[in-house]
Amino acid sequence: QVQLVESGGGLVQAGGSLRLSCAASGRTFSMNTMAWFRQAPGKEREFVAAISWSGARTYYTDSVQGRFTISRDNAKNTMYLQMSGLKPEDTAVYFCAARRADVYAGGRTEYDYWGQGTQVTVSS
Repeated sequence: QVQLVESGGGLVQAGGSLRLSCAASGRTFSMNTMAWFRQAPGKEREFVAAISWSGARTYYTDSVQGRFTISRDNAKNTMYLQMSGLKPEDTAVYFCAARRADVYAGGRTEYDYWGQGTQVTVSS
């Protein structure tokens, strides 16, 4: 099994920045592609960004392209999401996820491991 723990959420004003971290432990060798999802109150959990095992390939949903940057440090078993230019509509619980395959996937059902989430609140 793999355990994922997110951190770095908080309250920030519109236009501000936050960096989320996702620390992995356990059978981390079974993780490949990792991703961030988010879920706002009353809405479905949605894909935000994904990164391949090597970090060479990254993918973003259109609404965060150019504002968010996903990265990972495999030596530290940690993935990051640098968020800048935050908007009130970015307010959500952010989840990290990992899958055994090293192939891009944007659907939540395609991920094998999940963290508990960290709250990000952007005030206007």
